[in-house]
Amino acid sequence: MSEILIGIVSGFVSGMGMGGGTILILSLSLFMGIEQHIAQATNLVFFIPTSIMAIITNIKQKNIDFKIAIPIVFSGIVGAIIGAVISNKLDVHTLKKYFGIFLALIALLEIYSMLKKYIFDKKRHNKSIKK
Repeated sequence: MSEILIGIVSGFVSGMGMGGGTILILSLSLFMGIEQHIAQATNLVFFIPTSIMAIITNIKQKNIDFKIAIPIVFSGIVGAIIGAVISNKLDVHTLKKYFGIFLALIALLEIYSMLKKYIFDKKRHNKSIKK
């Protein structure tokens, strides 16, 4: 039953374009006790159908700029190969540390972007009051 709940939550977040794989990996390793390598590999299998659905939806809504997307796809394939080779050479504890650092950096970037937007909106609001 927990697998179904994890799949639904991860799929929902993926459908919103926010990287449901992060939630999937965390859920599999923390709540189900699955080894990090297996959780990450499972995420890759999960990623294929969810990304195909997101791509179809976004193509229909004309949200994809193919001039930008195509070089990113090919670069991403190269990066995925390099990342897979490196992660297979790391022990589980090191991989977990790197994954934790990655998540912390993403969280910091999100907090920074939210603060930046808040400050920008506040300045814009104050300028409109002065007029």
